[in-house]
Amino acid sequence: MSVPGGLGKLEDVTPELKAFCNEVKATVEEKVGKKYDVYTAKSYRHQMVQGTNYFVKVHVGGDDYIHLRLFEALPCDGQKRELHSIQTNKTESDEIVYF
Repeated sequence: MSVPGGLGKLEDVTPELKAFCNEVKATVEEKVGKKYDVYTAKSYRHQMVQGTNYFVKVHVGGDDYIHLRLFEALPCDGQKRELHSIQTNKTESDEIVYF
C-alpha cells in the first residue's frame, strides 16, 4: 500500500507515458545539451499530488540512463503536461526516487 503523496510502486511504462516522454524529448535534449539517438522510456513511479508527478527512467544509449520528472495537472486545471526536471548520469540499476 502506498502512502498518500508518496511514490507508487515501480511499473513498466505505459504507451501513454511513453508518448508523454517523447513529447518532451526536444526539451530534454536542449536542457542537457546533447542529442539522443536512443531515447526509450523503461519504467516509472508516480506520485499523486494536485495532479500526477511521473518519475521515469529513460535509456539513452549504452549503459546510460536519465531520470525525468514529468507533471500532469488535473483535468479541472486544464490537464497541462510539462517536464519538471532531469537527472543525468544514471544507470539501469539506479533506483527511481523523488527529486
